[in-house]
Amino acid sequence: MTIDCELCAAERITEWFYEDDECWIAECEQCYVPMVVWKRHDPNPSEETRVVMHARLSEIVVLHYGFEHWLDDNMRSIPSHYHAHARPRGGFYGHGLRRG
Repeated sequence: MTIDCELCAAERITEWFYEDDECWIAECEQCYVPMVVWKRHDPNPSEETRVVMHARLSEIVVLHYGFEHWLDDNMRSIPSHYHAHARPRGGFYGHGLRRG
């Protein structure tokens, strides 16, 4: 854990959908789509870990959002800590896409 990393701090600013020993999934406070965050402060999880986290994220999209999505793990603003967003197909932000 790195003290100045927002993802390590894991503050519950938005709704959280899932958490286990490997990762947590919450709505991104900047783009309003669900994102999965690896609990290790490391940008390079194994392929096996990545596949499991992406599957969990996809399950959350089906349960809480229901849009077709693509997985975006280009870590733009926090490149040192692995995380991935489920973005709406053909889009980037998720304003208004959450099921009521």
